[in-house]
Amino acid sequence: MLVTMDGSRREIRDGGLYIKGNRIEGVGPASELPEHADEVLDLRGHLVIPGLVNTHHHMYQSLTRAIPAAQNAELFGWLTSLYRIWANLTPEMIAVSTQTAMAELLLSGCTTSSDHLYIYPNGSRLDDSIAAAREIGMRFHAARGSMSVGQKDGGLPPDSVVENEDAILKDTQRLIETYNDEGRYAMLRVVVAPCSPFSVSRELMRDSAVLARQYGVSMHTHLAENVNDVAYSREKFGMTPAEYAEDLGWVGHDVWHAHCVQLDRAGIDLFARTGTGVAHCPCSNMRLASGIAPIRAMRDAGVPVGLGVDGSASNDGAQMVGEVRQALLLQRVGFGPDAMTAREALEIATLGGAKVLGRDDIGALAPGMAADFVSFDLSQPAFAGALHDPVAALVFCAPSQVSTSVIDGKVVVREGRLTTLELGALVERHNRLAGALANRA
Repeated sequence: MLVTMDGSRREIRDGGLYIKGNRIEGVGPASELPEHADEVLDLRGHLVIPGLVNTHHHMYQSLTRAIPAAQNAELFGWLTSLYRIWANLTPEMIAVSTQTAMAELLLSGCTTSSDHLYIYPNGSRLDDSIAAAREIGMRFHAARGSMSVGQKDGGLPPDSVVENEDAILKDTQRLIETYNDEGRYAMLRVVVAPCSPFSVSRELMRDSAVLARQYGVSMHTHLAENVNDVAYSREKFGMTPAEYAEDLGWVGHDVWHAHCVQLDRAGIDLFARTGTGVAHCPCSNMRLASGIAPIRAMRDAGVPVGLGVDGSASNDGAQMVGEVRQALLLQRVGFGPDAMTAREALEIATLGGAKVLGRDDIGALAPGMAADFVSFDLSQPAFAGALHDPVAALVFCAPSQVSTSVIDGKVVVREGRLTTLELGALVERHNRLAGALANRA
């Protein structure tokens, strides 16, 4: 079964793709496509879908999963517990954790991911993440995050992990000029991404927006994640988070905000009117007891919505199919059994994510689109008894790992194994670094 997510939302039994280079040239019944190619992937008995798109992550946090002091805290308490650990991050830790997070994403069906890196201690740079992504082969939107308001100035992060605002803007400009690729099928784009309204100044938010629009790149931050987040915004700025975002120029088709769990009706209308996107992170929102984001209301209003796994320390996982399933279940818990269908959840994770990231070349399998797709082996026990609707089964049944992943026309996962690096050695190195990081704190 081939799920296209094209304009007609075709689902083609015995379907196939014909790829030339890094783009799709033909989609349809396999019998109507060329019989020969340099490489033929026989995926009979598989479900094939567009690669999933992850719109929010903090990959370095895979080093600090399930830290005891942060296991039972809400957002602000959770951050306070972890900042002192993250202050000891090194460039090697950034690179290794990026690849570990990407391996987990790739094996769960993700082919494009953003990453919001906002802490740069001990010489760490976004370049460390970018080099790691190139090696593993993931399509990457690298977000240059930042924190500039420490505790002495009324912010949440310790003063030891904040940066000078001029230096932040200068480095962001360097990264855009060095790495950003605006071309179709780009494997790497740079995003301007101050961390949050409670960790950067009003001036940095505004100047970051000016810089992003000068270069035509996307903008990303956290917004309205929980009730304390909203209370901080009202007390500090005299506005709701959505009003604050609008006041600083942080709305528009080139902007997406993470979470928006507590986005009010006026905020939803604002985002719909301006085309401002939302990265929905259901597992993280549940883990930190932030609430249930009103995704049904957002989509009904026309707000672009994508899916995000969020950081591995607030989700403790980056299983994209699991996140799709959780998105469906959480909307049903909050708003009823018809609040979201399996196919809608899958659409949010493909086309929705592509739109949020400002791309029209990923998220669907159609001629002219990027050659990014994944397959799932339907003979797995988790799918037994559900083959009458394998598309819905992918979402309703237990989260599955991919059998095949192709990104930019290259096979990155074959028969369930990464082809671009040795996973066992990576995990061993990652665990050694995670232990050292925890011990330093």
